[in-house]
Amino acid sequence: MAKLPTDLSGRQVRIALQRAGFVFRRQRGSHMVLRRDMPPARVVVPDHRRVRKGTLRSILNDAGLTVEGFLELL
Repeated sequence: MAKLPTDLSGRQVRIALQRAGFVFRRQRGSHMVLRRDMPPARVVVPDHRRVRKGTLRSILNDAGLTVEGFLELL
């Protein structure tokens, strides 16, 4: 099992999710909302300099991605 990276910013996570088919919808404060139509999913990514490991794991869970799949998108 691959380890989650600990040095990713919110914008780097957003770019990787866009490669997975997510579309940036809106931002309010420091929360970016991305959506995907098929299969339907909604993900909220914090626009921080460093996304914490637990937050990133929750984002991947909501997006339906594995750690290995996410690492390929980076």
